Amino acid sequence: MIYWLAQQLTPVVGGFNVFTYVTVRAVLAAITAFTIGVLVGPAFIRWAQKKAAQPVRDDGPQTHKHKNNTPTLGGLLVIGGVLASCLLWGDWRNAHLWLALVTLAGFGCIGFWDDMRKIRHNNSRGLSAKTKLLLQSLLALALLAAIIGGGLVKGNEDLIIPYTKDLVLPLGVIGIFVIGYLCIVGSSNAVNLTDGLDGLVIMPVMLAAGGLGVYAYASGHSVFADYLGVPHLPGTHELVIFCAALIGAGLAFLWFNAHPAAIFMGDVGSLGLGAALGIVAVLVRQEVIYVLMGGIFVAEAVSVIMQVSFFKYTGGRRIFRMAPLHHHFELKGWKENQVVVRFWIISLLLVVIGLAGLKIR
Repeated sequence: MIYWLAQQLTPVVGGFNVFTYVTVRAVLAAITAFTIGVLVGPAFIRWAQKKAAQPVRDDGPQTHKHKNNTPTLGGLLVIGGVLASCLLWGDWRNAHLWLALVTLAGFGCIGFWDDMRKIRHNNSRGLSAKTKLLLQSLLALALLAAIIGGGLVKGNEDLIIPYTKDLVLPLGVIGIFVIGYLCIVGSSNAVNLTDGLDGLVIMPVMLAAGGLGVYAYASGHSVFADYLGVPHLPGTHELVIFCAALIGAGLAFLWFNAHPAAIFMGDVGSLGLGAALGIVAVLVRQEVIYVLMGGIFVAEAVSVIMQVSFFKYTGGRRIFRMAPLHHHFELKGWKENQVVVRFWIISLLLVVIGLAGLKIR
């Protein structure tokens, strides 16, 4: 909205031109999303305490029993802040921005349905795994069809291998669908699995968003793209607004989710945020880099897959004391805050390594 207004007013008052710069709008988007979250948060938490108590898993660590009935649906704060901020500061004509917003809201709706079933039935089961995966799959395929049909990755269908100069894997349309599906749906579920401790998931989400935002800016700028050796993808620069808004909204959520959490994110947040990061990675053609920068999400998901597979294969034996991975370290004696901060540190290091891929070739 403001971007359009700035374009109309700049010929009259030259100073409005500053609001057409993506860097300025990104900073303002982050501030706006943070402000919305902090201001709305207390009233939202009071509402959630009455209407949206979170039942704690029966098979989780015993140290989490005191968290029973903590309000959930906090992901709505993040999604609402991102949507409002992007609609205020983003370019409404940009297809990349709309795809990211639709992904965030669409997967958030799936998570919301899941959360509401848990709340209404007062258990931690929610939607069946098959139903959830079916809904995620249909939405992901529709989004990928829009990307291909809209020509947003036309001429850039290769899978980029980071830290190499010219090594790419040709994908074609089918390959884009396969890799894109794994990136979006896999990220959605991996972030969901990571969301198990106060403040744990939101910081890696923000760090990954920041890293992908840098790639989006570079890819959307022809000079930077050529200098850094990344594909030039016109329009991806507007994803910087989305990533910045996500960081601002995430910081506001962390304000209330830091230990001891006043509210949980819920699947509405984790499924939506994970999928949104996945589609940004697809749009900027950096799926491999995202796997690296989101290494914590990957490790959490892999730990669950390994645990379940080994348990079934051996008739009841376990690799980890408990999965996902953060629970394993809890049962080894790490305090909750130690697990959270150490995972944050690892995420930061992985994002820095991922950003190094811009120049190391």
